[in-house]
Amino acid sequence: MPRKRSAGLPSRKQILDFIASSDQPAGKREIARAFGLSGQDKIDLKRLLKDMADEGLIDSSPGRAFHQSGGVPKVTVLRVTHVDNSGNAFAVPEQWHAETPPPRIRLVERGKRSALGIGDRVLSRTEQKGDGFIAHPMKKLARSAELTLGVVKREGERFWLSPVDKRERRELFISDLKDAEVGDLVLCEVTGRPPRVSARVDAVLGDPFAPRSFSLIAIHKHGLRHEFAQEAIDEAHRVSKLPLAEREDLTHLPIVAIDPEDARDHDDAIWAEAAKEPDNEGGWNAIVAIADVSFYVRPGSELDREARARGNSVYFPDRVVPMLPEELSADICSLKEGEDRAAMACHLKIAKDGTLKSWRFTRAKVRIAANIAYEDAQAAMDAANEERTDVSSPTCSMPPIEGPVPQELVEKALKPLWACWRALYAARQKRDPLELDLPERRVVLDEKGRIMSIAPRDRLDAHRLVEDYMIAANVAAARALEAKKSPVMYRVHEPPSREKLVALKDYLATFGIEFALGQVVKPGTFNRIIDRLGDGEGREEIMEQLLRTQMQARYGPERLGHFGLALATYAHFTSPIRRYADLLVHRALVSAYRLGEGGLPPGEEQRFEQIGAQISMLERRAMEAERDTVDRYVAAFLADQVGQLVKCRISGVQPFGFFATVEDFGGDGLVLAKDLGREYFRYDEAARTLVGDESGDTYRMGQRLTLRLAEANPVSGSLRFELPEGSYGGSRTEPQRRDRTRRGRPPNIRHDNRKRR
Repeated sequence: MPRKRSAGLPSRKQILDFIASSDQPAGKREIARAFGLSGQDKIDLKRLLKDMADEGLIDSSPGRAFHQSGGVPKVTVLRVTHVDNSGNAFAVPEQWHAETPPPRIRLVERGKRSALGIGDRVLSRTEQKGDGFIAHPMKKLARSAELTLGVVKREGERFWLSPVDKRERRELFISDLKDAEVGDLVLCEVTGRPPRVSARVDAVLGDPFAPRSFSLIAIHKHGLRHEFAQEAIDEAHRVSKLPLAEREDLTHLPIVAIDPEDARDHDDAIWAEAAKEPDNEGGWNAIVAIADVSFYVRPGSELDREARARGNSVYFPDRVVPMLPEELSADICSLKEGEDRAAMACHLKIAKDGTLKSWRFTRAKVRIAANIAYEDAQAAMDAANEERTDVSSPTCSMPPIEGPVPQELVEKALKPLWACWRALYAARQKRDPLELDLPERRVVLDEKGRIMSIAPRDRLDAHRLVEDYMIAANVAAARALEAKKSPVMYRVHEPPSREKLVALKDYLATFGIEFALGQVVKPGTFNRIIDRLGDGEGREEIMEQLLRTQMQARYGPERLGHFGLALATYAHFTSPIRRYADLLVHRALVSAYRLGEGGLPPGEEQRFEQIGAQISMLERRAMEAERDTVDRYVAAFLADQVGQLVKCRISGVQPFGFFATVEDFGGDGLVLAKDLGREYFRYDEAARTLVGDESGDTYRMGQRLTLRLAEANPVSGSLRFELPEGSYGGSRTEPQRRDRTRRGRPPNIRHDNRKRR
């Protein structure tokens, strides 16, 4: 908790303003001199500066100067990360302790061309220009490493680094191989200036095709924090021994956790019963019990700093990179069957029509009756809904149900949950949120990490049930904090921008679908488009385009609503084991309801905007890392089918060619326009098609076609396709086979930006 400030001390804002405006490094001495402090005030200033550092408001620079958190010191060491073809050098601070990404700084040198190369370290004087920074080099220091992940290749007597990033098409000459061998996955130091950039092996990571290597590639590529400092591990061990303290006892209720069968942690559990209160006749009482992470992870602790720096857990097919050490995330905080656990309980009164009547939050002790997989819960309810006579009757011919879920639990837990959910689902349908049925790929591995199957995940009622209970609890958390006038870290999803809607209008017009720009756009507006399509051609690609039209969800302190869910207010409350935003909401509830220790520190809400931007960025990074890893597994799964014909669907069209997705498995590959035939292909931007000038062959979004798999690279996750000999675009009723022996003009592409009339 911040200490009481002496009367003569400057405020936090005054100190921050001075640091920002000072034309020289501002240390404790300079701050004291600027505000005329002496004696006891200087001692108090030292304490205040320590508090500001603990709160994340300032960072210290070399020489004990201070700078605003997320800013750059006036004088600091920069590391060159890029030199462009014009000789401009760009760098990042070598030491960066803020939770925001390090800024990319342009080095302004006296000469016309940079004398600096990638990996160089430079003592520089920095200054802010607009929203960014520039730097003036003062002294070149000893070299440091810029590490790139790749695979060692050999051509003749030379060795080359093939980067794992599929966007990086340049291979680098390896000047120092060390102990690496051809085919090894390595981390290399990149040095030199274009065009003489080379690589030196820094570490050998092993076989890139071995089990668990695909996620390891993503971890290194995206810079994920995958190891905990010993201090955090020790702290996790200490807090795991904390007694549960005085709590509401809910251990007598049959609360169940319904999760994926391969779940690594269990944040949430649910319970419901028919309401007995006269004022809620026909309604329901429900409890959403969430792991009480705020009890164990206190503000300002080592665990808190580590969790905030990670932002969220990252889930790969073979491992999880958790936000919290495993002793907490997979054990003491995880809601496990038969174990007493600390929980934050959201008590809900749900009306007959599924609307929320009231809510309250308590710290509780729960004992989960069962951890049930979605598939098992669904199977149990499907069986229970069959016509059955009373099993207690002597004339009963059907035996009791035997399966993963005991019949007693079906009656006491699952049936009431399903009955209450039908009311929640009816309210959801009335609200009409966005319904985009886009499949998610699931990679199934055996115990040795080898790929067994890749297939879309089934979408069951059990999934929808849990989702709707979680949404109800998230809405209740946001409304409860608003009623208490407490700070909220909202989950924000804004309506689509006009630019996106204009692009959508042009796209839909190519399918003969009208879209009026003047209307009030609601989620149901997009649902009606999907309904009109039915199961006809174009459904999947139009749903994908509708998804691209949406704004990206983010976290922030402003109440801007959640467009996709058709909700005016929404926060994330239900996953504090794996999301830092949820932990902040828990802390706010602890403070608002006076539930004991672990609440939101005073003044923390002033940093919500910065924290929200940071954890939103970390969420996007995690999603990209997860998606990249699944792409690598898909490429590995398809590697044995190189040369074979595969069924694909065009997922994107660009002037240079089109991307196709393998049906059933996913995984995107490229077909270059120059390989489509010896004719010009014109790109129609509005229709997103490639059209052959001579043949009229057309390639468009969503088109299904058979392609030959030419390459599958598991290391980069990239696929490459070719047209089977004699194929055509398929735009005409009677397609005409191309003459591939035609001579004359070379293959080429035209880019037609004109709107179709």
